[in-house]
Amino acid sequence: METLTIAMAKGRTTNRALEILSRMGIRFSVHPENSRKLVFTDDTETIRLLQVKAVDVPTYVEKGAADIGIVGKDIIMEDAPNVYELADLGIGKCKITVAGFPQTVLRNSSAMTVATKYPNVAKAYFDQKGFRTDIIKLNGSIELAPLIGLADVIVDIVETGTTLKENGLVILEEIADISARLIVNKASYAIKTASIRQFIDSMNAEVRLQS
Repeated sequence: METLTIAMAKGRTTNRALEILSRMGIRFSVHPENSRKLVFTDDTETIRLLQVKAVDVPTYVEKGAADIGIVGKDIIMEDAPNVYELADLGIGKCKITVAGFPQTVLRNSSAMTVATKYPNVAKAYFDQKGFRTDIIKLNGSIELAPLIGLADVIVDIVETGTTLKENGLVILEEIADISARLIVNKASYAIKTASIRQFIDSMNAEVRLQS
């Protein structure tokens, strides 16, 4: 198989992805989660792994620095990269939601202020509903925004809902189901079709065995 370069980020989802790769026979003598290195080559020297920030994975793939990326659907929705999305790995499952205080009513009588890490997703969702919004982009502690009056509602990822509950917030509407997806550079797919298809088929087979 030709050498394939894969971009992914550290974290729980990546640990699950590395477990799948291991079952596919792709193993790293230096485990990526235990090292500060940014580039790893597997023991067969056919897979090169790049560790990058999750939000940068689509950029590395779109620009051809990586053939394949493993990244959350939320980031794909937000950035809309020019890549192929070829597999749902079924890991890192959560939802992207609209959340706020229990008494909050979503209405279009006046512009709602929305705090989020996903301004494009939020705007597209409320535009589709015909709601006027003022979007505030935040990078962390999104739940704080309604508590201090910075925003009426938030758009954010929810896995268990514990953080929302502890801050007196609830899910008001669900926007989309999220999980880790496998994306592919379009030029790489044209040039390395057989190797990429073999990799995807093997990965899908392992995912199905665990489902």
